[in-house]
Amino acid sequence: MSSVAIVATVVVYLAMLFTVAWLTSRSSSSASFFTGGRNTPRGVAAIAMVGAAMSGVTYISVPGTVASDGFSYLQTTLGFFVGYLIIAFVLIPLYYRTGVVSLYEYLNKRFNLTAQRTGAWLFFVSKLLSASLRAFVICAVLQALIYDRYGLPFGLNAIVMMAMVWLYTRRGGVKAVVWVEMVKTILMVSSIVLCIVFVIKALGFNFNEALTTIANSDYSQILFFDNPLDRRYFWKQFIAGIFLVVAMTGLDQDMMQTMLTCRNQRDSQRSMIQSIVVQVVVITLFLSLGALLYTFIDSRGLSVERGDDLFGYVATECGLPAIVGVAFLLGLVASTYSSAGSALTALTTSFTIDILGINRRYDSTTHEGSEKASRVRRYVHIAIAVMMCGVIMLFGSWRSAGVITLIFTMASYTYGPLLGMFAFGLFTKRSVRKWAMPLVALASPAISYVIATNSKAWFGGYTFSYEILIVNAALSILGLCVFSRKGE
Repeated sequence: MSSVAIVATVVVYLAMLFTVAWLTSRSSSSASFFTGGRNTPRGVAAIAMVGAAMSGVTYISVPGTVASDGFSYLQTTLGFFVGYLIIAFVLIPLYYRTGVVSLYEYLNKRFNLTAQRTGAWLFFVSKLLSASLRAFVICAVLQALIYDRYGLPFGLNAIVMMAMVWLYTRRGGVKAVVWVEMVKTILMVSSIVLCIVFVIKALGFNFNEALTTIANSDYSQILFFDNPLDRRYFWKQFIAGIFLVVAMTGLDQDMMQTMLTCRNQRDSQRSMIQSIVVQVVVITLFLSLGALLYTFIDSRGLSVERGDDLFGYVATECGLPAIVGVAFLLGLVASTYSSAGSALTALTTSFTIDILGINRRYDSTTHEGSEKASRVRRYVHIAIAVMMCGVIMLFGSWRSAGVITLIFTMASYTYGPLLGMFAFGLFTKRSVRKWAMPLVALASPAISYVIATNSKAWFGGYTFSYEILIVNAALSILGLCVFSRKGE
């Protein structure tokens, strides 16, 4: 794929990105930066949520996992389906009933301000690292496709990306993000379908032959019931999928901010259910593409060192029509910028509301208070963009195979205390001592890590996968019980 075609594709997408952002941001205010004006149509929110749940890492990493894991990711996705039902009928009513802008305001209403700040810091650290890691992986791809060809450094790559993300979100906030996520979803799914069509054609198959090839390949196994010690064991992945999606979506300001822009609770719930149905279909497309891509390189006697390189290598280097490379790059860039923009907006929202407390410090009903709050929000927005850029650069000297696995594993430790805090608040009426919240939030992941690293020796060869999140949350609940007293 030529450098001119690559640069032209990126420029066209950025032009479309800023057009969408401008159209949706013309009447934005400081309040709508956080809430989107609470008027997002149900269908738009549902489509946007599909894109929000699938970053650029999903785009390039999931197809590459089929060589080692087959279609086992669908086991986790089945757990996601149950988790989305819990979010729709337990958490969304809670958020609308309490009228929160940031999810962690609930912890203040239920416990105290220390709990709110503890939850916000857990989210901040986790999202900053995971969002930067996602952005880094895509920067690495763009580095190979564009920047290396012109002898440009990786640092410039990271700066350009975050500058563009900051520019398109600086006025519209979550309102711009929701509409950009919708466009991203359409582009991403279209690019996947287009790539599948051309790979099938390159293999000389018709549609039925392609389905038969996938079904008969070594890559297509979905269910793993044989070995409970295997990290792909069905019940481990299914149960972990439930808790992962409740924690990483239902308790994540980035993910839920999209749903909370709906007009009312009912629209938000419907959007959530519609979203997971579409996600199951899209993830199946990703995995099917992965099986076809491996079949393609096997038939040509080719290979890739890392699964994360598979999609980009075949799309741009293996003689397929140029439209395949353009579709791949367009889906990749769309996934990258929308995911980074969503994370930047959510981090800005949580930091300004939960940690700095601008709702408590400034009266937004007065012009002076609203201006001061807007000024603080703008400074925070810039500062977090700079921080994300710095973290991306730190990742620049490091590589990891299977980044999607790494992100879920990292989330199992950082979201465990959040899950425990929300569960304790929802299902008990006890209050917790202020100083205990940060202590429990630090201790439970540390103990969970010790358990996970020694599980083979302690539990007869058992290896923890994402289900360490459940252990982490349980330890958090236990700690909160120890330091609690009868609620007032």
